[in-house]
Amino acid sequence: MKKILLVSLAAVLAFAGCIKDEVYKGPSTIDKVVFSPEAPTSISPVTVTATVSGLQKVTKATLNYNGTSADMTGSGNTFSATIPAMPDGTEVSFTVSVENEAGFVTTSDKYSFKVGDPATDWSKLKLNEVYGAGADEEKFFELYNASDYPIKLTGVTISKDEGNCWTGIDGEVVPAKGFFAIIGAKGTTPRGFSSGFSAKKSVYIQLFDNKGNQIDAFQRGDKDDAGNWGVSITNYSGSWSRVPDGTGKWMRTDTFTPGAANSTTAVDDDYVKN
Repeated sequence: MKKILLVSLAAVLAFAGCIKDEVYKGPSTIDKVVFSPEAPTSISPVTVTATVSGLQKVTKATLNYNGTSADMTGSGNTFSATIPAMPDGTEVSFTVSVENEAGFVTTSDKYSFKVGDPATDWSKLKLNEVYGAGADEEKFFELYNASDYPIKLTGVTISKDEGNCWTGIDGEVVPAKGFFAIIGAKGTTPRGFSSGFSAKKSVYIQLFDNKGNQIDAFQRGDKDDAGNWGVSITNYSGSWSRVPDGTGKWMRTDTFTPGAANSTTAVDDDYVKN
């Protein structure tokens, strides 16, 4: 009778052990997912942090966003990874997945955010350098963005001698603290400006925002008595540049630098209106 009882007790203990093992080898739980900042701009990476619980050790944590995966770092029950800064207007969806040492994978709910920059400060967009001495395909206007955020040029216009000669399109952007060169006169390049530009004639170049408000200008020389631009004046083979970039007055620079920082070796030009 004692032998029967001992065998029965051993069977019960073994069964209980099996039940315990099955519970122990279950999936982990993702208790919380947070991301910061919650309202990112195009210059803001987003840090995602997940808090996990469970009896099994987490062996791998993964952040999945917009078709991309990134390993999360951490230990214990907290893991994090960073979504890099995205362009303004980008919609981002992401989940967190964790795998534990028992091989179970758990995936979080889906989270999302939309990248949004503040309203464009048009006062930060400047005509920065102009060059009209070379061949038509070499002539250029350069813009500079003095702000901390990219500026979209969609709808932005440039006029020469009071006639429109260039309009920005979707996809054309001046990076923060960066440059954008419009190269090629008289249609010599696909996205050049439609007008001619001569370094030996009076000229008036204006920059307008996407609502038609003038935000900057470059003038060398004056109109004639009949009110026309293009008056013959002293030729110059270099470019005219703001020195320093974006904020300085217009000066003559022997080195022309489309899409890059202006030369600081410069001299005044008596024909230029500052």
